[in-house]
Amino acid sequence: MKTRITELFGIQYPIIQAGMIWCSGWELASAVSNAGGLGLLGAGSMYPEVLREQIAKCKAATNKPFGVNVPLLYPNIEEHMQIIIESGVKIVFTSAGNPATWTSTLKSHGITVVHVIANTKFALKAQAAGVDAIVAEGFEAGGHNGREETTTMVLIPHIRKVVDIPLIAAGGIATGVQMAACFALGADGVQVGSRFIATPESSAHQAFKERILQAGEGETKLSLKALTPVRLLHNAFAQTVQEAEAAGESKERLAELLGRGRAKKGMFEGDLEQGELEVGQVSGMISEMKPAAEVVMELVDDCKAQIQNLSGLLSA
Repeated sequence: MKTRITELFGIQYPIIQAGMIWCSGWELASAVSNAGGLGLLGAGSMYPEVLREQIAKCKAATNKPFGVNVPLLYPNIEEHMQIIIESGVKIVFTSAGNPATWTSTLKSHGITVVHVIANTKFALKAQAAGVDAIVAEGFEAGGHNGREETTTMVLIPHIRKVVDIPLIAAGGIATGVQMAACFALGADGVQVGSRFIATPESSAHQAFKERILQAGEGETKLSLKALTPVRLLHNAFAQTVQEAEAAGESKERLAELLGRGRAKKGMFEGDLEQGELEVGQVSGMISEMKPAAEVVMELVDDCKAQIQNLSGLLSA
């Protein structure tokens, strides 16, 4: 497959594995890259020296392109960026912050920069900052999300109209059919998160992986919009948050409920009741654990088959 995204990153397939906190370590990133996609390390859950170690291990495990996802609001952002530059990382995805802050610095070191957005305002801001591509993430996505609640099917055409740089669709993508739909909407590639959590290579806790396989339709909900919107799989903690929001609790009270380390507790340590279980709506479609390479090839093969099927409509 050849698109502007495969050419930009030097990869075989226009599939990016999202840099998810607590789930995206070197084993997953290198496996996706070795399979022809682009693997990303999720730096948002890593201390600086852990990030350095993860980059080194990923380099040892693959000679293919890989990148690092960095939330710009991360407390150790300066250290993270210095490590990324010193380690010779060639691709960085930024999120949760102003792209103008670091884009020029990264590009001055020959790094390809991609920024994650959820609306046209920030898409234009990212393009003006000089990023090489944009990830447009719809309401269906797991983890931290846009407040606008714009779905991927609506968001991608909106963004395609206002930017001319390569566009990556994210949110609600777990199958090749959905991947084909994103191309039809104007995307040049897709970013897949939740589907890659349920792989042997993911650094998520096994209990969290198995919970995803058991998830049914409609078991996730966007919560904590007063703080930082996040899509969570239903559990006791999510229920407590929903009840607090319904009761009109203050931001301070919600922050107190959230506390520290909830995401680590749920996704990395496997506390399925009191931890944050960040995953997308497509969790209800994931029923089988598969190696990351198999997920990549399934996406590619099913996407190609769907495009061929649709082309048949013209001759019919």
